[in-house]
Amino acid sequence: MDVIKKKSKQGKLSNQMKITLVLISAVIILFFFARQSLGTVSVKRTDILVGTVQTGDLDVIIEGYGTLTSDKQQLITALTRATVKEIVLKPGAKVSADSIIIKMENPELLQQVENAQQELAQITANLRQLIVNQKRETLNERANLAEITARFETAKLKRTAEEKLVEKGIVSQLDYKGSLLDEKQLKERIGLLSERAEQLFEVHKEAINIQQERIKQQKGQLGIAQKRLDKLTVRAGFDGVLQRLSVNLGQSLAAGQEIALIGSVTDLIALIRVPQSQAQQIQVGQRTIIDTRQDKIEGIVARIDPIVENNTVNIEISLPNKLPASARPQQNIDGVIIAETLKNINFIERPANVKSFSSGQLYRLNDDQQTATLNDIKYGQQAGQFIQILSGATTKDKFIVSDLSNLKKTNVELEIKF
Repeated sequence: MDVIKKKSKQGKLSNQMKITLVLISAVIILFFFARQSLGTVSVKRTDILVGTVQTGDLDVIIEGYGTLTSDKQQLITALTRATVKEIVLKPGAKVSADSIIIKMENPELLQQVENAQQELAQITANLRQLIVNQKRETLNERANLAEITARFETAKLKRTAEEKLVEKGIVSQLDYKGSLLDEKQLKERIGLLSERAEQLFEVHKEAINIQQERIKQQKGQLGIAQKRLDKLTVRAGFDGVLQRLSVNLGQSLAAGQEIALIGSVTDLIALIRVPQSQAQQIQVGQRTIIDTRQDKIEGIVARIDPIVENNTVNIEISLPNKLPASARPQQNIDGVIIAETLKNINFIERPANVKSFSSGQLYRLNDDQQTATLNDIKYGQQAGQFIQILSGATTKDKFIVSDLSNLKKTNVELEIKF
């Protein structure tokens, strides 16, 4: 006998629920694909950066990096061959003009000084001997002149006496003429001796001058040798800081070899490097701000190096005379050069991969702040982390400035998930 089985109501309800769940899932999937087909992409709020369009004045700045360096520097080199005997000061030490940095030695130079001293002493002694000899010669000439003068006076008296006696016939004409001749000859000899004495005086004077010139030359040679010897004790030369010491104890140095570099402490300048692409905006006289990590110092662009190295240009910044204590030579710094100030413009934080005077698209947040749509933007000058907006945005508009290059679709709407 067959038994008729009836389906339970519970089984029917279970099947209906399954069908309902399948339909709901299908609707969700269709909705998702519909949104994708409409061009909607979702992003997390934490994954994006949002910038707000601002209006006002904006400084066009050029950033760089570099060091503080002494405006006044002195490179000390070896004047002659020598060996480093003692190192007194090390780099970083503050120095005055008379501060001793190192001491060197050179036995040959010491011997040259001693030889020059002995030569000078010999030449000086020769001068004294020359003066003594000249005095003797002068006395001899004076004695000869005195003797001839006396004989002349005697001959003159004799001739005067005979002149009266010859008239009376007491003295013969021959004797009288002999007396006249003696007087005349003695007078001529007096003239010659006087002229000889004058010439001897000039000869003596010139001889002394020559000897004194030799002494002067020898003193000069001694001074040069002594100066070179003194230079073996190396001094700073002016107040500042020992920035670099290029020698080691016991090292043999050649003439002209570098020993040390001295730099001023108060007279400082800043040398910063900026990108070559931005260097054309820099001009002498522009205002700058130097950051020492502790203080900020205002300066002025003083010089632009014409040489380009590694796509950067070196800029020299003049600084005030009074500097904060944090400023010291060879210190690493950051620099900002204010190229110009743009008045009353629209600007925003510079979006990723955007360059000056270019065009592009940015996602602008809609009023609901939940979605964003693409807008065409035209950019102007870049100013540090900001960039000028020439068209495509108004004040207080919000744009996504982070990099969204991973989105494969264009002209899609973004949904922002919080």
